[in-house]
Parts: sequence; C-alpha cells; structure tokens
Amino acid sequence: MSENSLPAIGIPRALLYYRYGALWEHFFRALGVSTVLSPPGSRGLLEAGAALAPDEGCLSLKMFIGHVDALIGRCERIFIPRYSNYGYTELFCTRYEALYDQARNIFRSSGQRFITCNIDVQNGSPEGAAYERLGVELGHGARESRRAWREASRALEQRQKAEERAQKERVKQPGMKVLVAGHSYILSDPYMGKPVLDQLEKAGAVSLRADALEPETARKACARFSPTCRWIVSEEIVGGVSLWKEKVDGIILVSAFPCGPDSMTNELLIRRIKGIPILTLVLDTQSGTAGVETRLESFLDIIRFQRGEGV
Repeated sequence: MSENSLPAIGIPRALLYYRYGALWEHFFRALGVSTVLSPPGSRGLLEAGAALAPDEGCLSLKMFIGHVDALIGRCERIFIPRYSNYGYTELFCTRYEALYDQARNIFRSSGQRFITCNIDVQNGSPEGAAYERLGVELGHGARESRRAWREASRALEQRQKAEERAQKERVKQPGMKVLVAGHSYILSDPYMGKPVLDQLEKAGAVSLRADALEPETARKACARFSPTCRWIVSEEIVGGVSLWKEKVDGIILVSAFPCGPDSMTNELLIRRIKGIPILTLVLDTQSGTAGVETRLESFLDIIRFQRGEGV
C-alpha cells in the first residue's frame, strides 16, 4: 500500500480513547480527515506492548504501547494528545502528558510520524485552542478547526448523557446490582475489564459502571465526598461511586497493576464506604482469568448471603 493511500491519522484504541474517542473521531471527520483505529484490545496486543514498554509501566500503558505498535505503518501519522490539566485543581496523571514523547522514543526507528495537541490550561493552552492549532497543523483554517472542535465537543457531551440515561434505566432492573468502578480504558477494554462485566451478567447480576456519569456531575460529587482527591479522572471515579453506591448491593474496584492513583482512591473508598461489600481486583499481565472468576463467584455469594438468598 502506498503512503498516499494510507489513512491520514491513526488512533490507538486505549487509555484516553475511551474518554475522548467520540471527540477525536468527530473532530477529524468534521475536517474531512480519514482515520483508522487500532484493533480491539487483546492478549496479543498486551504482549507486544509489554515487550516494548518500560518494565515499571502499568498494565494499561503496556496495552497502549501495543495499540501504537499495531498502527505502525498503517497510517500517515499517529495521534497521541498530551493531556496535562484543565486548570490548577484539575490535573491529569502525568502518564497522559508523557505518552506522545514516550511513544515517539519507543518507535523512533520505525519511520512512523506522530502528531499531538497540548491541553494545558495552566500554561495558556485550553482545549479549544489546542484543537484549533491541531486543525491548522493538518492544513485547515482556524475558523474551520474551531467549528470542528465545537461540534466534536457536543458529540462527546451527547454520548456521555446517553450513557448516563442508559444506566439509569439499568438501575430499574430487578435483582442483584453490582457497581464496577475503574478507569474507562480498563472497563471498556475487551481483554482487561469487559470479562469482569460479562461474568457478572452471566451470574445473573445487573452490572453498573461508576463512569456512566457526565464528568462534571461526577467531579462535583467527589468534592462533597473527598475534596482533596488529586487527579481529575480519579475524582470522577470517586464521584461516580459516591453517587451510585446507594443503588447497588456491592462494589468492585478494578485496577491495573501498579496504578498509583488507583492505590490512593481505592483505599479512600474502602475506608469511607461502610455497609456495602467491596471487592478489589488488580489486573496484571498473567494469562488466564480463572483467579478473577473465582473471586467474583465468592463475592457474589457474599452479596447473596446479605440479601438473604440461598447460596
């Protein structure tokens, strides 16, 4: 395939894709820029990423590098935005700020080109301006790029509202309800988090997700629950748990080893929430899901016992 026939932009289907993917895809589509996604998460992608990523990187970073590896040679440029902050009190984990440079370094010998935009309000680069500059870099006018970003932002907001409405309908379903809390890129990944949700459904439980809320709503709830929670995505997880916890019979905290922010927020939630069974699942690179399945079965038995059901 010649370079001219390749899609212009490749998007790794990992990490912040599960938070902003609707915005990115709509933005590029509004500008008439062709895109290609990496394949869905899999054991093969994780193994490829683990072989390339730094040993101390978390499981999610290794999966991300596997997604980037899958896009090498399949597009003109790979899009990896830098997300630093939305202001002094709304910070992202530093991994998101370093992703672009880390990926370029890992694949420096591949000949692959990359492209980014910098969301850093503290240093004068708000989100709208960052995407406007990205559009200009891709050869489009500033006005056209601003319009594309506004349309993309509305598309993302509509998707978030739709997810929240869908969950409110799921809450009305009869039976045992279990809230699963974790980063969207874990819970939505076919290899990492989705098997947990699938097993809950298979066992007859109604699975709910702490991230099925509009971000602003979740952050306000976190401020009431714990005003000193540091990272913006962690705030949203904590806020989601605090808002949904009264409607469920149990909570599962799903983390990727060794996530630093999760080690803090999980401890916070375990200490602050009383009267509801809580299970912590830490996913790592080991193969197989038998251990996870056994722990989920035991956890559901505990919930059934508390509900007065036969075990």
